[in-house]
Amino acid sequence: MSGKLELNAASRSEKGTGASRRLRRAGKVPGILYGAGKEPVMLSFDHDPLWHHTRHEAFFTSILSLKIDGKLVDQAIVRDLHMHPYKPRVAHIDLQRVSATERLHLPVPLHFINQESAPGVKLQGGLVAHLVTEVDVSCLPSKLPEFLTVDIGNLHVGESIHLSNLTVPEGVVLTELAHGNDLAVVTITVVRESAEPAPEVVAAPAAPAPEAEAPKKEGK
Repeated sequence: MSGKLELNAASRSEKGTGASRRLRRAGKVPGILYGAGKEPVMLSFDHDPLWHHTRHEAFFTSILSLKIDGKLVDQAIVRDLHMHPYKPRVAHIDLQRVSATERLHLPVPLHFINQESAPGVKLQGGLVAHLVTEVDVSCLPSKLPEFLTVDIGNLHVGESIHLSNLTVPEGVVLTELAHGNDLAVVTITVVRESAEPAPEVVAAPAAPAPEAEAPKKEGK
């Protein structure tokens, strides 16, 4: 189950591109809160604390306790995050309210363990290929996992682990699997050597020595 993080915001009334630019120049991040049948709320966040949160994977799969103007008002999840095109700065954040009785649909990261000890790697010299790094899940907020663990410790070369092989918490549904798509998430492949022989290095023939010029005879 995902943890709960606290996120502080301030309400704002100004809308539009110009207002957002002024907020960013002041070290703030514009945002919006919506969902659960309530009116959207325009928000602003201090950039640096928000940036610190975004550096942690769990921030995107946690139920956030949202404080607006110092008062705890809602629980929410991160629905979208916009970054500056080239600077390490958050440009905008979208939050969605959650209801304890309504199922969420969110991508959850996969954590792969025991990769180096897998027989296909340790004994057979294969390479681990991650085919999927996150999966979409459906569950109630109280059941939302921060990540799912994929143990490949028994995998041999040529073998794969599929969605149906994953262990998920009770009440959590893998969306693709529910739709009949039992995708492979990881496999161990054979390391193939190049079939082309190395080109032979042929020494270039030595250049012929220049002929000595015959000495000229002196006239009598």
